[in-house]
Amino acid sequence: MTKGFPTNTSDILPDDSNRAVLIGRIWDPRVAGPTPVLLDGETLRDISKLGPTISQILERDDLLESLSNAANFPTVASLDEILDQSRPDADENNPHLLAPNDLHAIKASGVTFVASLLERVIEEQARGDASKADQIRTEITGIIGDDLSQIEPGSAKSADIKKVLIEKGAWSQYLEVGIGPDAEIFTKAPVMSAVGHGAHVGLHPISNWNNPEPEVVLTVTSLGKIVGATLGNDVNLRDVEGRSALLLGKAKDNNGSCAIGPFIRLFDDHFTLETVQSADIAMAVDGPDGYHLDAVSSMSQISRTPESLVGQAIGKHHQYPDGLMLFLGTMFAPTDDRGGAGKGFTHEMGDLVSISTPSLGKLVNQVDRSDAIKPWDFGISALMNNLAGRGLL
Repeated sequence: MTKGFPTNTSDILPDDSNRAVLIGRIWDPRVAGPTPVLLDGETLRDISKLGPTISQILERDDLLESLSNAANFPTVASLDEILDQSRPDADENNPHLLAPNDLHAIKASGVTFVASLLERVIEEQARGDASKADQIRTEITGIIGDDLSQIEPGSAKSADIKKVLIEKGAWSQYLEVGIGPDAEIFTKAPVMSAVGHGAHVGLHPISNWNNPEPEVVLTVTSLGKIVGATLGNDVNLRDVEGRSALLLGKAKDNNGSCAIGPFIRLFDDHFTLETVQSADIAMAVDGPDGYHLDAVSSMSQISRTPESLVGQAIGKHHQYPDGLMLFLGTMFAPTDDRGGAGKGFTHEMGDLVSISTPSLGKLVNQVDRSDAIKPWDFGISALMNNLAGRGLL
């Protein structure tokens, strides 16, 4: 068993899981494909009769009501059984947790926190060279100070600061999306490519300066309604994006570079968007060499509201017929030296990354190279063929 992975269900569930409405997906060997599930205590129940995909289920107007009587749905397995197989060294043919989303577009919003905004500027100035980060950080902070934390993006004050920074030669494309009117919204990963709790997350082999990004991920319907939330790791290659922002796709989208889970928690009387906005997202990194890092990303420090980010992602200007998952960004600034003085944080193969908050539980993944982990081989066509063979389409 992979050392450090959760072995008790309480380790990955919300503190108040007894009243949380949690849905997700498992790999189901009985049907050689994914099954949408509802967590009922310690039992996972098959909810595919409500819809063949999580995407379709979430579109229901009577969603909470339809899930209110768990006994209406057949039992698939116990969560203990599934959790025991949800780790990188387990047989992939055994039942295990998958990312809780399926046909949703996977989108992300960037530089939504001041701390991470400054690190993006540093990456750009360093041109991907980690050894220059410490000096540039000092120079940029000396110019900007703490002013940006008080700036409302798109405001008149932000426009004034932009003028000053341009005059000082310190303006950046990252500052543009950090305090300008338009948020950075990008496609994080292809549909169906996200990995779930217990899987490997992947780093492109060309990268030597990289980091996890612990984030809240909103679940949004095709009509733009925010119906739930989960946790995500927006794995990032700092050296690649630092060389050029035009390499964002290469920095963000690789095999295993997007982790989501363990479950989607639906909004109800006990869990709301206000809960998300006040959450502290904790992250721990534990290396095989004994290295340990703790960090916290406070959603209260986000510079744009979750609603405004959703509004920039979906609307009359852009539709998502199957809904979307939206990463909200992180304030995690990986500045602790690991690879050498002044170089800041970077991953080592075998790192365990744990992302958690009391209302959403814990997402744990292990780091390896994207070309060494299991290839992504179950996409939309495979899902459609599987569902058709099961008589669900």
